[in-house]
Amino acid sequence: MSFSAGDVKSLREKTGAGMMACKEALTETKGDLEAAVDYLRKKGLAAATKKQSRVAAEGAIATKVDGGSAIALEVNCETDFVSKGDDFQNFAKSMAELAMNKKLSTIEQLREIAQSEINDITLKCGEKIDLRRLVRLDSKGEIGFYNHGGRIGVLVDVATSAKGNAQVAELLKDIAMHVAASAPRFLRGDEIDEEFKKREAAIYTAQLEAEGKPAAMVPKIVEGKLKKLSSEVCLLEQKYVKNPDLTVSQHIAEVSKASGVKVDINSFTMFVLGEGIEKKVDNLAEEVAKMSAKQ
Repeated sequence: MSFSAGDVKSLREKTGAGMMACKEALTETKGDLEAAVDYLRKKGLAAATKKQSRVAAEGAIATKVDGGSAIALEVNCETDFVSKGDDFQNFAKSMAELAMNKKLSTIEQLREIAQSEINDITLKCGEKIDLRRLVRLDSKGEIGFYNHGGRIGVLVDVATSAKGNAQVAELLKDIAMHVAASAPRFLRGDEIDEEFKKREAAIYTAQLEAEGKPAAMVPKIVEGKLKKLSSEVCLLEQKYVKNPDLTVSQHIAEVSKASGVKVDINSFTMFVLGEGIEKKVDNLAEEVAKMSAKQ
């Protein structure tokens, strides 16, 4: 069976694959359009397997809130260029919606049921696509959320004595934005674990020694810094970004008093795009030198 230029165009529109790949698929399947789609999807699966060793540190944080439930999802690709494209952005949003609709709570569950979609977007984008991590929040109270351009996603679970209050709704948004800006590690001081304190103490000690502080003074200075640690890394004890004269807990108390609604933060989650992924750093000068040496 022969095929026309219109068939190639149609296959490209269906799959997003390149023209040469579409011609190859139609040739191999003797012009059968549906078989050609399957052919490209199989090729995409093979390509996806080859790409798994690549570093995918770009992408998007997608958030989805529906009533008392919320999803935060990190989807990664290899380049910033692909991450900004409509295909990738729509894929990330659709994965968050899928996780919400299917009531999924782990990234493994999402990967399992979305393998076909992952293969399709890999074929379209030509890059490694990774569903990296997912958090589902089911709240008996209310949910505050903030998404900073797909780079940072925050969910805040809050218990309230009454739902639907406009002042509280504004507070939830502001607290989520504060989390994105100040990156707290814990909710309150009593949640700071000893291992974290030890790591911070070691960092403080190294910094003070590098500054040339007398050895006898270092332990006392470190002890003082550790006492202030909760005000730096605990959400409720941090200075509120919109009013540094107040801590976050004090600001919550003021809004609670003004609105007549008691508000308590149960937990928060923050995803930062690419956090913890070791990125390959290219040295342009070295690359140019290598290329020149070969000529």
